[in-house]
Amino acid sequence: MQRRDFFKNLTQSIQKKDKEETLVRPPYFKNGEDFARCIECEGLCAKSCETEIIKIAEDKTPYLDFFSNGCTFCDECANVCPKDILKLEYKERVNIDVVIDPKKCMSWAKTICFSCKEPCLENAIEFTGMFYPEIKQEQCTGCGFCIGYCPSEAIIVYPKKEEDGNV
Repeated sequence: MQRRDFFKNLTQSIQKKDKEETLVRPPYFKNGEDFARCIECEGLCAKSCETEIIKIAEDKTPYLDFFSNGCTFCDECANVCPKDILKLEYKERVNIDVVIDPKKCMSWAKTICFSCKEPCLENAIEFTGMFYPEIKQEQCTGCGFCIGYCPSEAIIVYPKKEEDGNV
């Protein structure tokens, strides 16, 4: 193996690991390592998703794409999972932290905008006066509806580490 090939392979594996760590997984799972068994599945969870936010990654594992919609926690992905990776007994909030980037947020720039607050069924987005929205993590279910509604793409999700739990 030539030196160039060695470094190319090394960086590809690092990039793949970084990409895997940024995937937001559907609710209803207990152990992230179980998703390795999804390669034997036909993506039934994605086909059953009423809001069509469950997508299938290159490695054939499911992830959530909030840019068009959010999770209604309808349970269908867990009901159809043939490998019992997604199970109703593990129903929890989506395992993410959701934050608003003040540098991108229109309200933080003193433009009246409630686009993120309006679709939030849990009232997890609180404004100080007319401006300065913040997400109350203890109330946020991680449904993701606010993400697609934000006109300036100021809402960012961070998948929690496995040890943080499914809260």
